Amino acid sequence: MASSKSLMNVLTFSFGSAIGFFLCYLLFSMILEEKVEIQPHILHNDPHGQHSADTDNDQLQGQMNFNADSGQHKDENKNVADGLYQKVKILCWVMTGPQNLEKKARHVKATWAQRCNKILFMSSEENKDFPAVGLETKEGRDQLYWKTIKAFQYVYDHYFDAADWFMKADDDTYVILDNLRWLLSKYSPEQPIYFGRRFKPYVKQGYMSGGAGYVLSKEALKRFVTAFKTNKCSHSSSIEDLALGKCMEIINVQAGDSRDTNGRETFHPFVPEHLLIRGYLPKTFWYWNYNYYPAVEHLPLCRKLDTGKPGSARAHRGSRLLLRPGRFIPLC
Repeated sequence: MASSKSLMNVLTFSFGSAIGFFLCYLLFSMILEEKVEIQPHILHNDPHGQHSADTDNDQLQGQMNFNADSGQHKDENKNVADGLYQKVKILCWVMTGPQNLEKKARHVKATWAQRCNKILFMSSEENKDFPAVGLETKEGRDQLYWKTIKAFQYVYDHYFDAADWFMKADDDTYVILDNLRWLLSKYSPEQPIYFGRRFKPYVKQGYMSGGAGYVLSKEALKRFVTAFKTNKCSHSSSIEDLALGKCMEIINVQAGDSRDTNGRETFHPFVPEHLLIRGYLPKTFWYWNYNYYPAVEHLPLCRKLDTGKPGSARAHRGSRLLLRPGRFIPLC
């Protein structure tokens, strides 16, 4: 009888302890979950961070800390970059839309756009708070060339004297301005020339990929805008990059060679892995036939930018100009 009571007591104690531990677990879980919801979520700039997989809503949640590693750069020699900032003045205008101001454009505004001498965001609708210039156009891929024409006209009318070079980029592009300035420093803005990722079909001198972005000299911008006033060019196509390339050839604006001194491309129209992983793009893919210059697969990483002064300037990653999370145009 005594052993039965002892066994019952042990079972009762064990059951009660299990229930107690379970209730404590639920209580602490609720408290911790509440604290996580109250505190702002900080996303540090770790490229290997465990971000959630892409969904229909690909907007990063939380507050982005873009200066998390700023202390690592406090002793860097910025003389070359600072000198080029004053010598090679670039106006950047970013193609965006009302639906992308918070999802994409705000991240451009918080990062690389701060290295432009002047930054403008071009949208179909004006937004005074962001701010974004309203071009009074519709949204959609068939409106890209019309938005591009109106954007360059706006820049010419309001900011022609504010810069020497005028760059168009999309809102999913990342640009390393210091390296772009190094490329452009070898040319005069008074020369009718423009740069980008050069494709070869349909236009004799080639044309620049829209997805990779492109940069017009001051003289090229002047000729482009004037061409529509004199009817040398027209809004005859919805294919932005090809139509712009045809217009540039008509008005004798040269398609420049944007490769570096080692023959490596500096503008890219795809995300990095498309070019860094050998065999990612099948040889039947249109890209291999469109390149004006021989395309290189499996690009080397972490090279110095060739400045003529070893170590005086470096790229962040890779060896290119523009780097696009949605597509890719580096200088790194």
